[in-house]
Amino acid sequence: MTTAPVPVLSAAERRRRLAVGLLRALAITVILGAGYYLAPLDRLSSVPLWLALAIGLLALAVVAAIQVRAVIRSRYPALKAVEALAATAPLFLLLFAAAYFLVAQEDPSNFTVETLTRTDSLYFTVTIFATVGFGDISPASEAARILVMAQMILDLIVLGLGIRIFVGAIEVGRQKTSNGPQTPDGR
Repeated sequence: MTTAPVPVLSAAERRRRLAVGLLRALAITVILGAGYYLAPLDRLSSVPLWLALAIGLLALAVVAAIQVRAVIRSRYPALKAVEALAATAPLFLLLFAAAYFLVAQEDPSNFTVETLTRTDSLYFTVTIFATVGFGDISPASEAARILVMAQMILDLIVLGLGIRIFVGAIEVGRQKTSNGPQTPDGR
């Protein structure tokens, strides 16, 4: 078996590829955020929250699997992993923000604030993810506390296992890049 040489990029080409990758990651994050604010979440009020959350988590798993595969197949796996994380991490956070928003819409007494807007829900989700928990918004009902505990547990899984999977995908992708054919698009 012959090995294809790993392409050596000039400093300018590395900077260009990094800038393009970061712009893609930013665009993905902005699009997901806009989707969260524009999505007609009020139409989900008739769907049981556990079902909506299960479907959302399944969709997240599918997106993550597709992204891991893309990292492995990429010519530049570390750069592709940045884009992949830009798709999966915000999707995870926005999924829980939408869930908190729906729980608050169902019954405002589920949280310690009068109303929970989409921005409040996203803020609350990020404070839980970052383990900051300022205390200005907190779950007030058992159902809301269970949802928050589920997010906390999944946060640990995403941070531990999820990042490990992407790092492993980078390693596999780098091995493939140094040992064989590239993807048609060269990424």
